[in-house]
Amino acid sequence: QVQLVESGGGLVQAGDSLRLSCAASGRTISSYALGWFRQTPGKEREFVAAISASGSSTSYADSVKGRFTISRDNAKNTVYLQMNSLKPEDTAHYYCAAAYVITTPNYWGQGTQVTVSS
Repeated sequence: QVQLVESGGGLVQAGDSLRLSCAASGRTISSYALGWFRQTPGKEREFVAAISASGSSTSYADSVKGRFTISRDNAKNTVYLQMNSLKPEDTAHYYCAAAYVITTPNYWGQGTQVTVSS
């Protein structure tokens, strides 16, 4: 069993940056792919970014490519999402996930809210 706890969300202005963190406990995450997803009220949860278990491969949604960077520190059992040049449309509840295959997450965190004002 893996527990995931996100932090780092908040209220920022358009153009600002935030770094989200997701700390894992219960089991090492080194064998899992890790990802970030986001959801706004009334919409489906959508993929944001993912990183492979080794950290050698990353992928991003087109909407965040070039602005967001996912990274992981297996020694700290933590995954990060650096978000730059934030836009109001990035406003959402952000969740981290751990999975053997990121398209089918095995574990979810409770999420952290990011609000970007214009």
